[in-house]
Amino acid sequence: MADEAIEALLVVVAALEKLDIKYVVGGSYASSAHGDTRSTNDIDILAAISVKQGRALAAELKDKFYADDLAIEHAIKAKQHFNVIDTDTMFKVDIFPSKRTEFEMQQLERRQIAIIDPDREATAFVATAEDTILAKLAWYRLGGEVSEQQWRDILGVLKRQRGRLDVEYLKRWADDLKVSDLLIDAIADADIGR
Repeated sequence: MADEAIEALLVVVAALEKLDIKYVVGGSYASSAHGDTRSTNDIDILAAISVKQGRALAAELKDKFYADDLAIEHAIKAKQHFNVIDTDTMFKVDIFPSKRTEFEMQQLERRQIAIIDPDREATAFVATAEDTILAKLAWYRLGGEVSEQQWRDILGVLKRQRGRLDVEYLKRWADDLKVSDLLIDAIADADIGR
């Protein structure tokens, strides 16, 4: 990940942790951590954030990020994502307020600490490989099953984590998320079922 992305992520994570907001980094960052590394234009974070915490987050980030407190408040109330943008680099961090679904709660409970910047030994909570696969499958379905990049991300995690994945967990949640067929196809495409 580029230095500007790492720096933006660390600033946002520090603010979330200071405000005691439970979060998990997902999306392309998580799939790169567990699978094939690739560049990304933004970082996705799932957060159990209240309106009051959203206002506090905007205030905490105001010196380094564009973070519109009213837009954040409206997004949290509507359970829609919002972004904060590093004013120096224009790097974007997308924050998805948790809708408190069972799967989102699982992601937040199962999150793993990961080293983001080895030079500073800086860490953040990142989605597990299984939750990354499942979330990517759900996004792939939601996007009309046309994103080649999403599919490559899924296959990259499946291949790199071969033999280490909790397959029963994957099957259980794929069924719940109504992506079981996609999981079967991905496992076949990744050629890890043998």
